[in-house]
Amino acid sequence: MPEEEAKEEMNEPVEEEVDEEKSNLPFPMAPIVRVMKSNLDAHKLIRKQVKEQMNLWLAKICSEVSKEMNISPYPTVDVPLFRQAIQKYENVEELKREKERIVVAMQKIKLDCDSLIRDLGHKFDDE
Repeated sequence: MPEEEAKEEMNEPVEEEVDEEKSNLPFPMAPIVRVMKSNLDAHKLIRKQVKEQMNLWLAKICSEVSKEMNISPYPTVDVPLFRQAIQKYENVEELKREKERIVVAMQKIKLDCDSLIRDLGHKFDDE
């Protein structure tokens, strides 16, 4: 019996440490993990550090969006204000496409410049 009591006493601090870790995270872990698993292949496992980092990152994004909404002079935060605050996160794919389009346009300009340089070289080399 004393051995069992000693084991129970040893287990208690571990449980407290786990509770302390949970209290440091801003959101409940289960909903986050559920969303992550719904978007990952069934055979993939998510490491504890990844779950914690996702939790902290979501808190950071929430904080940034809240600060952006707080800039508004109005006393109420409404959906249009929220949509405006999240716009930079929602438009990431659009920005990537725009970047690709600009890079392609710049490559065409570069090819045109190279062609003009060659033409000038031929013209002035002949003289």
